[in-house]
Amino acid sequence: MIDNFNRDWRYESGDVAGAEHPDFNDSDWQHIGLPHSFSTPYFLSTDFYEGYGWYRKNFKVDKKELEGVLSLDFDGVFQEAEIYVNGQKAGVHRGGYTGFNVDMTPFLHEGDNVVAVRVNNLWRPTLAPRGGEHVFSGGIYRNVRLVKSSPVHVAWYGVGVTTDGLKASGGKSASVNVDVELANTRAEKGEYTVKSILKSPEGNAIGECLSRVMLSGDSLTIVKQSFDNVKSPRLWHPSTPVLYSVDTKIYKGSREIDNVTTDFGFRWFEWTADRGFFLNGEHYVIKGANAHQDQAGWGDAVPDGAHRRDVAMLKEAGFNFIRGSHYPHSPAYLKACDEMGLLFWSEAPYWATAGPKDDGSWTASSYPIVEKDCEEFEQSALDQLAEMIRIHRNHPSIVVWSMCNEPFFCADGTLPGVKKLLTRMVELSHKLDPTRPAAIGGAQRPLGDDRIDFLGDIAGYNGDGGTIADFLNPGIPNFVSEYGVTATLRPGKYDPGWGDLWKDDHWRGHDWRSGQAIWCAFDHGSIFGPALGNMGIIDYFRIPKRSWY
Repeated sequence: MIDNFNRDWRYESGDVAGAEHPDFNDSDWQHIGLPHSFSTPYFLSTDFYEGYGWYRKNFKVDKKELEGVLSLDFDGVFQEAEIYVNGQKAGVHRGGYTGFNVDMTPFLHEGDNVVAVRVNNLWRPTLAPRGGEHVFSGGIYRNVRLVKSSPVHVAWYGVGVTTDGLKASGGKSASVNVDVELANTRAEKGEYTVKSILKSPEGNAIGECLSRVMLSGDSLTIVKQSFDNVKSPRLWHPSTPVLYSVDTKIYKGSREIDNVTTDFGFRWFEWTADRGFFLNGEHYVIKGANAHQDQAGWGDAVPDGAHRRDVAMLKEAGFNFIRGSHYPHSPAYLKACDEMGLLFWSEAPYWATAGPKDDGSWTASSYPIVEKDCEEFEQSALDQLAEMIRIHRNHPSIVVWSMCNEPFFCADGTLPGVKKLLTRMVELSHKLDPTRPAAIGGAQRPLGDDRIDFLGDIAGYNGDGGTIADFLNPGIPNFVSEYGVTATLRPGKYDPGWGDLWKDDHWRGHDWRSGQAIWCAFDHGSIFGPALGNMGIIDYFRIPKRSWY
């Protein structure tokens, strides 16, 4: 059972001593709901609060619930979170754009309980990203859910669904592979049954797999199932975003103890070096837009319905692709892309920007300048990449994992470290998800022997990278990941901002270019102010500028 856990929190800015204790008096704190940001309400300021904030919530637990497992699912906290349950530390997470799960069970008791979350958004030399031009506001800015489950249950985002054989059959048949990760939190023993039910877009059962598993106390068990030779599947495509699902049920004897539904789509795609992008066997020109998550008033603390509105506005404008700049977006955002039919470029939070490269600010070098920070920083980038893939792997809209954006904004002498980390990230991406390629986003620098665009399967060139000689017909799959860059206030000019596309023939009309994505879809908060923040075709209040039309 999953309960919305967003309501009735208390919040206080600052690092409040003793706020983790259950008997702490928070009666004079702000009464808030989630999602929430330190900066709420926020309206495009270059300044934002950096420091600590505390969140507290009271809730009841009955005796029956204590027989199972109670955990909290966080979709995103920027950027370090310490979770306390009844005064005891239950978990820690570092990384502002990926979700995480905290098991509260060992710290709970019957009756009244208190969860307290200490959050900070301080710049850290060992935490990715070290820099960027966005605003890095703190807070529990995405959804939180209370998950009640049996001691044996499907692990957090523990179902992975892939399809095979679509290309070979020309879309006429496929197999569906289901990997189920079972968590056994109390080392229980005995036989359990895992049943997966394949369902049509209308919700009708069209296949069933059954596996019996002997648990002997191991904490995690992987169960592999498959539905072979699914005939004439309806293909997911931006014009027909058809979704199937798999219901995964866990039984102890005849009693159902867990049930998880996973949506997915039948589709296949190919990024090619000489012929562009193909979707379901047909050449498909990508017409995309870059999109940040923040919106007027809320800042980063955007509710699910507003994410859906963003996706719908880009779909209505005629785009077929969104580049998630420059961090993993929320599950709700990806769900909207699946359902409305937009391809998605999902990017890990390893990015940087122009400006001073000194430690201590959000314009710092993309890679550490102090040797002792390197190992921990690299692990941070790898961990967040792994979390992004695990959380979002079943979305049919995602056709690439991007490792970065413009990591070449680094201090002198650190480029070898950048290249080493990117190589490690590409290898991890291939290991965790062999079905999707790994991209190097913002790969238009450096030039010559130090190029980074060849480190991945796909190169994304921003801005002038589409016209630099080094990157013309580069011999690898490639994409203009940012073009346009036109700063205007509403209402703006009645001009699509496509000037870059007409500079010369290298931007268009060539089979080796998969497509392009405009910079950018929406105005957003930027530490550099309006010069970079007002480049959207839609303003911060989600009112279209003239260029949207």
